Amino acid sequence: MTPTRRVSAGQARQFLRRAHLFDSRAPDVGTVLSHHGYIQIDPVNVCGRMHDHILRNRVAGYQEGGLMRHLHGGEGGRAAAAEERAAFEHHLPSSDVLAAFPLEAWPHLGASMRDRTRRSSAWLGRLTPREKDFAKRILDRLEGGGPVGPEAFADDRKGRQVWGSASLAKSTLQKLFFHGRLLIARRQANRRLYDLPERVLPAAVLAGRERSPEETARWLAVAKLRQHRLAALTRAERELVEDIAQAVAVDGSPELHCLREDLRWFEEAGVAPSIDDTLLLAPLDPMIYDRRVTRRLWGFDYVWEAYMPAPRRKRGHYALPVLAGTEFVGHVDLKADRETGRLAVVSRSVRRGHRTAPAVSSLARFLRLESA
Repeated sequence: MTPTRRVSAGQARQFLRRAHLFDSRAPDVGTVLSHHGYIQIDPVNVCGRMHDHILRNRVAGYQEGGLMRHLHGGEGGRAAAAEERAAFEHHLPSSDVLAAFPLEAWPHLGASMRDRTRRSSAWLGRLTPREKDFAKRILDRLEGGGPVGPEAFADDRKGRQVWGSASLAKSTLQKLFFHGRLLIARRQANRRLYDLPERVLPAAVLAGRERSPEETARWLAVAKLRQHRLAALTRAERELVEDIAQAVAVDGSPELHCLREDLRWFEEAGVAPSIDDTLLLAPLDPMIYDRRVTRRLWGFDYVWEAYMPAPRRKRGHYALPVLAGTEFVGHVDLKADRETGRLAVVSRSVRRGHRTAPAVSSLARFLRLESA
């Protein structure tokens, strides 16, 4: 590995803004998927969905629902043919994080899928006897028809409870997806419709060689660097990517790493963004996903509170971090009222001297709403 590069916190912040494509947006979703390795998907829709928030700051002209159209060929329409697919939905290995992946990720997911079939988790682990019986029914149905969701089965039995009650059909379909025996073929208003892998992914992808544990470990380390662009690596991860990674020391803080190919983002000349160049980031945006790094570089300690009980929330249900130039200056908690067609500001806490109204108005237009 090359000698450590020493930079100021300001240089690191500027680097991250550039490396995350905020100042030079990509032409399409596929470019961002390749750049970041994957895009996290979350179904919560308070003022837009997580993946749409992530991509609207990175893709020129991005429109709501663009990721799902890229994955599945259009919400509510026919499922894209397998040979037309350029990406797919699945979970990060050894994780419950649902993400959109480019096709080259598929050979790295098999071992994690098999591991889940042996786990005791009610959500993603091995099938119960009842689920095994129901799985046969699902697979028989798919052999003779198109994509299905749980509503396709006239069966009111309940599955094991995880975060509430789910039908036996839903819990079985979900586990078969976690195990790689089914894939998401398309969505209808965010409802998943599943199909057999051979009808979702290109034959050449499914026929490819599964990667070894060592190859997948390196792929995950590279994905971490691609996802965050400046990341804290473990010793094992550093050893796996020492030929392509660069150590970066920021004002005496513990060592971080980036890809050597990203060093150009330190070197490129350009106009520094002003405080008027304000963005509302996704709560789980890759740039701030690692709280330790965010605290280290910005002194900004942010926690997403959507799944937190209301009495424990400090910022709000769906508070979006506010990036002004290269500084995080607070957050704005927003709620979309689709019935009245307005985007309401529930609360905000922003450093004095910073305006968020233009950024809120921009998000309202993206959601085809009026700002309250």
